[in-house]
Amino acid sequence: MSESILLGLLPGFVRQYIDSARVFAYISCTYSLAQFIASPSIGLFSDKYGRRPVMLTCILGSIVGISLLAFTVLFDWSNTYFILGASTLFPIYLLFAARLIDGISGGTVATATTVLADISSPENRAKTFGLIGVAFGLSFLLGPSAVLIFTKNSENGYLIPVLLATLIPFINFLLVFFYLPETKPQNNKSRLIKKTESNPFKGLFNVFKENKIKRLSLAFFIYFIAFTGLTTILVYFLQESQGWTIKASNGPLVLVGIVAIIVQGGLIGPLVKNFGELKLTLSGTAFILFACFILITFPEYNSGAYIYLAVTFLAIGAGLITPTIRALISKKIDKNSQGSILSSLQGLQSLGSVLGYILAGNVYDYFGPRSPFIAGGLILSLMIWLITGSKLDKKVKVV
Repeated sequence: MSESILLGLLPGFVRQYIDSARVFAYISCTYSLAQFIASPSIGLFSDKYGRRPVMLTCILGSIVGISLLAFTVLFDWSNTYFILGASTLFPIYLLFAARLIDGISGGTVATATTVLADISSPENRAKTFGLIGVAFGLSFLLGPSAVLIFTKNSENGYLIPVLLATLIPFINFLLVFFYLPETKPQNNKSRLIKKTESNPFKGLFNVFKENKIKRLSLAFFIYFIAFTGLTTILVYFLQESQGWTIKASNGPLVLVGIVAIIVQGGLIGPLVKNFGELKLTLSGTAFILFACFILITFPEYNSGAYIYLAVTFLAIGAGLITPTIRALISKKIDKNSQGSILSSLQGLQSLGSVLGYILAGNVYDYFGPRSPFIAGGLILSLMIWLITGSKLDKKVKVV
């Protein structure tokens, strides 16, 4: 929820110091890059020491990172520029540092995914992973809603949303400390962690060496390049190109939350049972491709209706893909390797997100506001080729 609040605010934070899609993209990707570097070690530590202590440590890092970001955007820098050598970019450097700290400790999602893998059977895994989708859906409903309700069209009008984003990790820490049990399998023997195993690129290389999951893992990677680029640049696009206010640009994010709750909270189980994970992954990709088509071609008049329609298809597609492609991969790996493999997938997601941010930001500045949606569509087409060209078990479905 903290991240969903900041997602809609970050473009405005950056644009008050410098108006550049590339700078916004680089600040956004700092979180994912740091997460990519740290994720393999986090996964190995969760396999060795347990899910609970790793989760608590990650949340502490988020508290530090988000608190630094809050200080940066709420502090009045106008009276300090002469002390800092008139460097108006000093707040930008602090934003980079804040996202870096939060990203290094950003193993919360990977560890939560591992917890759900620990407590679910293979046939129920897609439905169980859908719970993370529900959590994201709730965050995208409540976070942007808080921005819509509390953001004012005045100086520091985002004070309350920023304070809420800072408070939530403290609450999260208390909830995990008092209510999360340890779920690491008892037969998962502790072992010494080698330096090579904590190398993020080494972990990714090992994932691609697994014949059963290498094409699926590459498709997973490709998907997050496209999806992250599309969703991140969309908020910037609405504020910079379409002239939407911070409050208005959070409206589509609320819609994303509603759709995600419906799809991943109520529909994903029955859909997997009837169609299987593979068909749903491909269908979700088709939904996002159609969203790209709308964003490329919508007319300037009555643009709001087209954008909301595109966001609806984008959210449906993401709601179908995210749990099902993870389940396809998870069902093909050994239970005692869930922590390290799923954390490597989180590393793939983070690296894909980094490339998605950079690609979208640079394409936006060099080729125009709608060009990132063209690039996203081309990347998703490659993802479809990877999945359909792989030798998957066509009967992999819940019975």
